[in-house]
Amino acid sequence: MKTDNIKKFTYGTPYSTGAVVKEIPVSEGTPDRFTYDKETETFSAPLKKADNIYGLGETVRGINKRGWLYISNNSDNPHHEETTNSLYASQNFLLVDDGRECYGIFIDNPGRVEFDLGYTDPDKMSISIPDNDTSFYVIEGESPVDVVRSFRQLIGKSYVPPVWAFGYGQSRWGYKCADDIRTVEEKYRELGIPLDMIYMDIDYMQDFKDFTVNPERFPDFENFVSEMKSKGIRLIPIIDAGVRIEKGYDVYEEGVEKGYFCKKENGDNLVAAVWPGKVHFPDFLNSAAREWFGDKYKVLTDIGIEGFWNDMNEPAIFYTEDHLNEVFAELKDYENKELDIWGFFQFTDLLMSISNNPEDYRRFFHDFDGVKVRHDKVHNLYGFYMTRSAGEAFRRNVPDKDILMFSRASYTGMHRYGGVWTGDNISWWSHLLLNIHQMPSLSMTGFIYSGADIGGFGGNTTEDLMMRWIEFGIFTPLFRNHAALGTREQELYQFKRTDDFKNLIELRYALIPYIRDSFMKAVNEDSMYMKPLSFEYREDERCREIEDQLLVGDSIMVAPVYEQNKTGRNVYLPEKMKMIRFRSFSDYDEEVLEKGDHYIKAELNEVLVFIRPGKELPLAKPARHVDEIDIENLVVLY
Repeated sequence: MKTDNIKKFTYGTPYSTGAVVKEIPVSEGTPDRFTYDKETETFSAPLKKADNIYGLGETVRGINKRGWLYISNNSDNPHHEETTNSLYASQNFLLVDDGRECYGIFIDNPGRVEFDLGYTDPDKMSISIPDNDTSFYVIEGESPVDVVRSFRQLIGKSYVPPVWAFGYGQSRWGYKCADDIRTVEEKYRELGIPLDMIYMDIDYMQDFKDFTVNPERFPDFENFVSEMKSKGIRLIPIIDAGVRIEKGYDVYEEGVEKGYFCKKENGDNLVAAVWPGKVHFPDFLNSAAREWFGDKYKVLTDIGIEGFWNDMNEPAIFYTEDHLNEVFAELKDYENKELDIWGFFQFTDLLMSISNNPEDYRRFFHDFDGVKVRHDKVHNLYGFYMTRSAGEAFRRNVPDKDILMFSRASYTGMHRYGGVWTGDNISWWSHLLLNIHQMPSLSMTGFIYSGADIGGFGGNTTEDLMMRWIEFGIFTPLFRNHAALGTREQELYQFKRTDDFKNLIELRYALIPYIRDSFMKAVNEDSMYMKPLSFEYREDERCREIEDQLLVGDSIMVAPVYEQNKTGRNVYLPEKMKMIRFRSFSDYDEEVLEKGDHYIKAELNEVLVFIRPGKELPLAKPARHVDEIDIENLVVLY
């Protein structure tokens, strides 16, 4: 690995986060291009008019991040909009590119980091880091692809899931018993729609306790796992961060006995609440606790489970016992009191402060392998280390098998242990566009196995939104339809146009050889699975502003339709390409289009794919399950 293009600067006493795997010598002075104000703990650099800013992984707004204030502070915020500052993940990598020169920076600090990217001053980028214990990396490169490659070599190889994990997965919070899951499998099989995974949300657990199964709802669970596997379906259960406080529950009692839970300053275990009610949080930053919790997954892998999704691991907090008591005490002051507008705002703010309160994240501490650290200083590591806990355990306990693992919360470095889904989204057309924008940003930060909840998790989806989202989702490595309890049922058999949905899912399965090969190339070559056009077409100024067309692998460009009631869209071609308008893997039109602007029809059931000159797009004959795809006899489009 070439490292002479990377400089490292340190401030305070940086935490050993595990994000970086290559040792870089520390340079003296201030990072190139930046000034540092020690009093405000802020780094600043000028922005040229032509500078685009890429990166930050899973955030709001476009691929070019310039013009907004982003805060790395992992947050449970499903109702996110353009004005949101923080989401579920923190990947502190930025790439600044004016089309001719570029450089990257990585801020290795697991606490709160504020990126003011031309928000306060349009001509300046400022990075503020309270309690600045930071490793600051500057990466030089001749092109964005070069900078990304150097960054990825710095942080290590990305996680690779099992091959079947590239198939289609159906999920819903609300599959309450084994028969509900059997119904999902049966209906997909009856319609001939390919399916490889059914996800199990919190309904399968006994009283929402990790590593338990409700024996009434899921009797003889081991045989049920085998039954589903015989039908080609892997069951993928959820694991949450909080451990229920309950006498007789082995995970709780062992954690208390061994001191493996996060503690308040006085040494008592923090009492918080999530789905089970009152919980303790495992101290994943303690390597002994991490090993202990990771080995708990074995109770499920021993009976045939081959994949998991880690949730609620920002960690999300419904309330802490301490703050809830504070709120109840303050509420007495409002009893029988007339509230004017200011009083009403104070009252509602008090109630809204109960969940995910910033002060609660300052109430508890970690044993970071012998060092006592307040949680807010290392907050963004929690989801990473929970997933690291599982990933390391899989290598110990099932070394001969690849296990599917992805997480809601993450930090740079977690990409070596699992993928991510982009958290709880909503059935909004704007969240489909957000999914398009997030994918290349996640790819450049190493989270290649990623995707969104297809169709939206919250709210009520529509048939056309689901279809358009599927049409983009067939290109994302993680391909899961997931919805919340109480929302419209959105399994594909719930809609009228089931034949069209079948054709689209079959197209995904036809594309899996290409998707998988492109994915592995991105992993092995430290490159990107999805790229903005500007990363490849450096001389074309138009490409610097196009954010709704993406390069997928080396061969194709996709141009999704992401607006309601549209039967076509404008597409810009940076060079002559062959357009394939797919209705199914075997029903498509071909047309060679010249460089330039085109308005292209795309009916609700049609997918636009553009093959680059001299490139190929292999297609397999679809199968009901990934394991059954014939990867030897492919049809090649070019």
